[in-house]
Amino acid sequence: QVQLVESGGGSVQTGDSLKLSCAASGFTFSTYAMGWFRQAPGKQRELVARITSGGTTDYTDIAKGRFTISRDNAKNMVYLQMNSLKPEDTAVYVCAAGFFGWKYYGQGTQVSVSS
Repeated sequence: QVQLVESGGGSVQTGDSLKLSCAASGFTFSTYAMGWFRQAPGKQRELVARITSGGTTDYTDIAKGRFTISRDNAKNMVYLQMNSLKPEDTAVYVCAAGFFGWKYYGQGTQVSVSS
């Protein structure tokens, strides 16, 4: 049974940092690309960052210079370090796993940034 369980969200103020974690199980983690998406109220889900099975990272414009994605294949974990948070970063952040296309998604963790 595949599980992706996010944690680390919370309510912070503008300029603060948060580190999100995602614990994966039920599939061969080291062979999958992993990603972080987010979905704000009334908006479509959008990709934030992704990391290949080999550790190559890719960021969308919303994340460049502020967020860092990383993974620990020994622990089946993926992380998203978020710095300099802004109110527009408020969303549910969802962990995803993909091989050819995104295949599995977690339930998400809420991040709320107040001004």
